[in-house]
Amino acid sequence: MKIGIQELLVVFIVALVVVGPDKLPYYAKKLGQAFGQFRKYTEEATKDIREGIVEPLNEAQKPLREAMEPVTELEKDIKHNVDDIKKSLSDIGKPVTDESKEPDAVSQEVPEAEADEKASDQTQTA
Repeated sequence: MKIGIQELLVVFIVALVVVGPDKLPYYAKKLGQAFGQFRKYTEEATKDIREGIVEPLNEAQKPLREAMEPVTELEKDIKHNVDDIKKSLSDIGKPVTDESKEPDAVSQEVPEAEADEKASDQTQTA
């Protein structure tokens, strides 16, 4: 929550009217001390919670995480194998293409094969 200059001015004017100009510095000092103590207590409470609860929980979780590492690695391996099997099954029935041949080489081989067949047909008919 951000307080702008206008809000601070309104608070100051209201405090000046309610408390009076003589006692305003005294109450402002007390308010500042109260905020300082509040900040000190919250920092101490945060530190106690971190030392008493969070750090012991992290220490207790550490062996569990180490024990789970092989299981997570096994899970990754199994997922990879399942994905490979799914890919293999999805490729069943699809025509196999020889990726080592270039498309130009394949198209040139077909006319040569047809020419060889035509030549053999012509020799047989003659």
